[in-house]
Amino acid sequence: MLTRLIIHIAYSLQLSSIYQRSKRFFHNLLENPNSVIKPYFDVFMICLVMFNVFLLIREVNTPLTDAELLFEDILVGIFITEYLLRVWLYRDTHKIILEAYEKATYLGIPFNPAHAIKVIISTKLEYMLSPLALIDLLAILPGYRPLRMYRMLQMFRLFKLFRYFNSIKLFSEILASKRFDLYTLATFLGILVFIGSTAIYMFEFPAQNGHIKNLFDAFYFSVVTVATVGYGDISPQTNGGRIVTMALIMSGLGVLSFFVSIIVSAFNDKMTVLRENRVYTEIGRYNHFVIICGFGRVGQHIAAQLQKDKLQFVIIDTDPTSILFAKQSGYLAIQADASKNQILCNAGINAGATAVLCTTGNDVINVYITLTSRHLNPNIRIISRVNREENVQKFYQAGANNVIQPFEIAGMVVAEYVGQPVAFEAILGIIREEQQCVMETLCVQTDSMLDGQSLGSINFDQRKLLLIGVISENSLHSQHKNRYTIKNQHFYFNPPDHFKLQQGDLLMVMGRDYSIEHFRGLIERSRLTLRKKR
Repeated sequence: MLTRLIIHIAYSLQLSSIYQRSKRFFHNLLENPNSVIKPYFDVFMICLVMFNVFLLIREVNTPLTDAELLFEDILVGIFITEYLLRVWLYRDTHKIILEAYEKATYLGIPFNPAHAIKVIISTKLEYMLSPLALIDLLAILPGYRPLRMYRMLQMFRLFKLFRYFNSIKLFSEILASKRFDLYTLATFLGILVFIGSTAIYMFEFPAQNGHIKNLFDAFYFSVVTVATVGYGDISPQTNGGRIVTMALIMSGLGVLSFFVSIIVSAFNDKMTVLRENRVYTEIGRYNHFVIICGFGRVGQHIAAQLQKDKLQFVIIDTDPTSILFAKQSGYLAIQADASKNQILCNAGINAGATAVLCTTGNDVINVYITLTSRHLNPNIRIISRVNREENVQKFYQAGANNVIQPFEIAGMVVAEYVGQPVAFEAILGIIREEQQCVMETLCVQTDSMLDGQSLGSINFDQRKLLLIGVISENSLHSQHKNRYTIKNQHFYFNPPDHFKLQQGDLLMVMGRDYSIEHFRGLIERSRLTLRKKR
């Protein structure tokens, strides 16, 4: 009967949407480093710990008031709740039970709930014995004031800051990565201190007017000397003690140098991670941005134009020279392989990225990046560079929305320049925005003044704009002539006045920048006005 009840509860939790949402919420609040709410919780807990430190200092010479004691009780309650939530989040208990039950059912053997309970207890103990969990537990114990060593245990609340500062966590990871080196150094240091303590005790204890009164004094003197601190409160009186002191000082310099070299090498290994974390944190603040994969000549021109248009972007490249140049230019840049899933996920392909630009000089790499990007985000816009004509169709098959052939475009430009140099210079000036006239695309959005309107009713001449054409994938426009296929869209050049715009159409217009901005403002205001009326 009890076994059936346990299985029933486990399946109920597995199917309960409320339980799953609750666990997801607390996971985002306490554990998920990419969560939006976790930084606010960390700041809140840091403020609580720091205020508790203020109370700890105040309590040294001033009794706490009832309000301050109440606050400390509330603080301990928050710590206890946080600790229990973290224990609960560590591994799903019901999944362990269901896994054991389904395994027993598959093998045709009786289900033993005691075995599953043992696994649950061992997994929870695994977390409770971890360093951060032990610090959390020791921070709770001072809530029981009659406990001896109350003040010392209360200091463990300071160590809770390790949980809320990512830089401190990273430092802990750096020390953990050099665990063997530090263990070796600690062993040598322990032997050195033991020999030094014994020797200084043997030489200094019998001396008249000596400062070494017991073994602890000898141990204290050895540690202070090896650390090259030398407070001067204990000084050797015998020649043998001075020789031991000099040996400890020289050995201490070697130990300190060895320790510094370990830390420096570990930081050098992790410095790339530190820089990438800063970039990822900065990306997390963006709502809309572009991912540029490849920072060669094409990528550099694109980045410069995006920066000029005040659009946010991040650069990914494997070449350290290109990344260094990007950072010197003030761009967010990551030295990594953009064809890897984890790199694009960390760069925010599913968290704010609006487009991926594949601009490396290698068609194979661009195809891999295109495939990976389309797999990770089926809806993102992918624009890829291709160098060879026979690879164009492969890029579309890989999932690219648009494919650009820079060498073919360059050849067409040269041919146009030879035939019509004056016209070419004028168009090139517009593209580079060296003239006051620019070309822009305006999207026809739902509930805007353009939705459902014919081109003749818009009166572009009055708005000081020149309509070049309309880009659309709407089948209602198929009756019109002068259209050119652009993958799954069509470009309608110089469409007639009765051409009726539909949602999602793109107007390509040319005019002065302020005329275009004024027209864009009218479109946006019309949307807001119509929404208010509804």
